[in-house]
Order: sequence, then C-alpha cells, then structure tokens
Amino acid sequence: MEGGPFIYLRLLLSLTFLLTFQSLAHRRLSPSESMSITPAADAAIAEAAAFIRSGALVAFPTETVYGLGGDATNDRAVAAIFAAKGRPAFNPLIVHGPDRNSFATAVIMDDRASRLAERFWPGPLTMVLPRREGSGVSLLASAGLDSIAVRVPAHPVALSLLQAARTLVAAPSANPSGRISPTTARHVADGLTGKLAMILDGGACRVGVESTVIDLSSEIPTLLRPGGVTLEALRALLGTVAVANASQSGGPRSPGMLASHYAPTLPVRLEATEARDGEALLAFGPAADADLNLSLTRDLAEAAANLFSMLRRLDRPDFHGIAVMPIPDDGLGLAINDRLRRAAAPRG
Repeated sequence: MEGGPFIYLRLLLSLTFLLTFQSLAHRRLSPSESMSITPAADAAIAEAAAFIRSGALVAFPTETVYGLGGDATNDRAVAAIFAAKGRPAFNPLIVHGPDRNSFATAVIMDDRASRLAERFWPGPLTMVLPRREGSGVSLLASAGLDSIAVRVPAHPVALSLLQAARTLVAAPSANPSGRISPTTARHVADGLTGKLAMILDGGACRVGVESTVIDLSSEIPTLLRPGGVTLEALRALLGTVAVANASQSGGPRSPGMLASHYAPTLPVRLEATEARDGEALLAFGPAADADLNLSLTRDLAEAAANLFSMLRRLDRPDFHGIAVMPIPDDGLGLAINDRLRRAAAPRG
C-alpha cells in the first residue's frame, strides 16, 4: 500500500479544499449551460478544456467510444463521473493524457510499458501501471488501488482537448452504467441529459469497441480486457501474456475485469454508532468522537471523494480497527457501501 509523508500531506491539504468546494456530483446544470452538442472546433475545444479545469464534466470522442471526462486530479470531479453514470460500484477509471510524458509523475513505466507505448500509443491500448508515490491522480479514480490505468487516445479532438486541459483526464465511456457504449455525440446526449457541461462532437468513433487493457503492475503481463489491440499483437511484442480469469474474486483493477481490491490492513466494522476500544471512528454526519468524517453535512458526493483517502489515513498501527458509521444505500451511497462491504469482508 502506498504510504510516506508526501501522499498524506497532499490528502490532508486537499481535504481542507474539499470541505468548501461546491458539490459537482449532484449539481444539475441549468438548461442554458447543459448538454450543448458542439462541433469540435478550436474555440469549442478551448471551452471544453476550461470546463474540465473548473471541475465540470465534458464528453469527447476517441477512436474507440465517446468518453465522459473529468479532471483526474480532482476528487470531486471524479465523484461526479460516478454520479453521472449511476455506477453501483467504484471501479477504476481509465486516465487519459496527450502523450506518454504526461504520465511521468503519475505512474511508473518499465521497459515493457515503454515498448508498448512506442508501438501502440496513441491508440486503443490501456496499461495498468504502478502508482508513483506522490501521484496527483485521485485515489477515487483508481478505486483506492496502487495502480492506475492510463491511455493516450488516437483521435485528434481527444488529443487537442487533453493538451488544452493541462491535466490528466479520467474518462470512462459516456453512457449510464450498464448501457451500450456511445459512438456518436447523439448517443451521449440520449443517455446523460443534464449531467454534462458540453459534448464535443467529433463524428462517429472509428473503432467502436473499448480499448484493450493490459496489466503491467506485476511480473507477468495480463490481458484484463480484449479490445482494439489484439492479444496476438501484444504477445508478438512482449512474449508471454496471461489472460485474466473472469471468475477472479474481489474488485476490478481496471474496467472489464475482477481482481484484488483495496482493503485496509485493519479490520473494518460497518454500521457502527460509536467506536469500540482501540477502534478509529470514520463518521458520516455529525459525530463528536469521530477521528475523521466522510461528510459532516451528510453529502454523499463529498463522502465518495473522501472515502479511499480517509480509509488510508486511519489504517495505522495505533488503531486496532476502523468503525464506519452507516451510509444511506442510495445514489452514490450504493457505491460507497459496495466498497465498504468489500473492505470489511473476511480475509483469506
């Protein structure tokens, strides 16, 4: 698990900011500013980049499908992505950049990753790589894991937007969870009415299926999701490439597969009303004896943004366990409780 003073200092400073930041995940845009389908001219791309920097969400075309983009370094923007899609669980998101150098401070790229980037980027290949200590990418974007899924898309509009945004962009497919992935701007508008600041219209997507996902966070490269780059092409470059077993237990390391999920080393007790002796209390709502509070005002978007960082901050040897107060099981609360139940599950 990632540690060290740098990540904790960054998380502590960001918490102060989050307490005063306007909730984006539940904010519905006014008719005058919502769901604008805009041809992807230079001025529109600049406007979309400004929306992303402000914490708003923008849909944009890639060569695979349209993406639902938000600032990957902004916890609340990432929470807004989950809220907009209606996801019942916090699965890792793919983080997009304009070139391989844009990920230099976010992930660790070994020789295998460098060779794949040289051959397939920009293109429909996502690599799951170890998170670099001090990475600015939101822990929520990686579902609390010590790996981050990264990609450079091969679409001129996407690349121009990513360069103009001047930040890494988390972007799952721009459709409600469980629905067919969108390959046109109209598909996006049909599924996400009122939840985006802008839809950049770059025409129909060329590939139409999601990117291939390969995990390079361990010794043996593992295909997590088939897509635009074939398994044969990966093996031609890397040699042995394993294929993930869909029956693996736990939470996904990337979109499209199941594997080990983040859980604290300490036992987690749910539905707690108070901390027992030796436990840390992670509160939701007013609680005088809380060690940390996901949201004093019971804001589920704020709680989602704080979830993984606060669990990590309480996962320390001076406590014997973490007691978590009840979270409503609706909206983003469904995803929060899904992750909490995984964290509290018996360990093998």
